[in-house]
Amino acid sequence: MSKIIKLTTRILRYIQVQIMPNTKSAIRRVRRVKKQTQFNRIRKSKYKNSIKKMENLIKKKDKAEAKKYFSKFQSVLMQVAKSGVVNKRTASRKISKISKKLVIK
Repeated sequence: MSKIIKLTTRILRYIQVQIMPNTKSAIRRVRRVKKQTQFNRIRKSKYKNSIKKMENLIKKKDKAEAKKYFSKFQSVLMQVAKSGVVNKRTASRKISKISKKLVIK
């Protein structure tokens, strides 16, 4: 006798089932989502890298270089926020915290 396994969400996380799209529009949508995912990964890594770079400049106490990079930093964060990868308020909060650190130090 074979056992019937009740699939829970915990089990489903580990089982990757590939569902094939049935309609033309669904096929195009899958292609589009793949492309969007790639761009979003690039944007998110840009966002994270710029934050890391800025924090490293502040840690090194390289104030001149940090101020020089600040405008680029703001630009990258707002571009990423505009595209919707991170929330606009989150980006603004990051910019605000960094600018406070620049003024204090």
